[in-house]
Amino acid sequence: MVHLPGEGPPDPRGVVVGPLDLAARVDEALAVQAVAFGLTDEEAGVRRHIVLRHLTNPGARALGATTRTGRLVGFVYGMPNDRTHWWSTIVEPYLRDRGHEDWLDDSFVITELHVHPDYQQHGIGRTLITAITDGAAQPRSILSAIDVDSPARHLYHALGYRDLARPVLFPSAPTPYAVMGAPLPLRR
Repeated sequence: MVHLPGEGPPDPRGVVVGPLDLAARVDEALAVQAVAFGLTDEEAGVRRHIVLRHLTNPGARALGATTRTGRLVGFVYGMPNDRTHWWSTIVEPYLRDRGHEDWLDDSFVITELHVHPDYQQHGIGRTLITAITDGAAQPRSILSAIDVDSPARHLYHALGYRDLARPVLFPSAPTPYAVMGAPLPLRR
């Protein structure tokens, strides 16, 4: 495990979830995402611009998970879905083909959810996603996840998300995704 000097081993009980000024801490968040998701420096640089652009959308919100020392170890952000957004335009034909196009309306999209590997499997991701969706005005939530048997997909299913379309292919993504949806509030 990698630890910051003087911080000691990860203690998930000392992690606090709360509002995050993601624009101010975007580089820290992308460092977490890079480790959790395996991004290159170039990919993180591209995502930096995407995240900052997303934050200008009405209703965009972010939460962070921080240690006692203020280290960001997880984050989630999302926004009300808009059919004109790039993600929606990609997933719409897949959802339409499976009779689920209506999920693009009146839904809160989980855009990103990442927890540093040293802090995974301690309920932090669950807390982040339930807290952000509890504050959503929309009656349901949608997201996309890599379409493999993974802890993330297990978490989403446990929270009430179901597969709406799979496999979904995003341009330049090497692996297929699943689009998932759940009524809100999420299952506890």
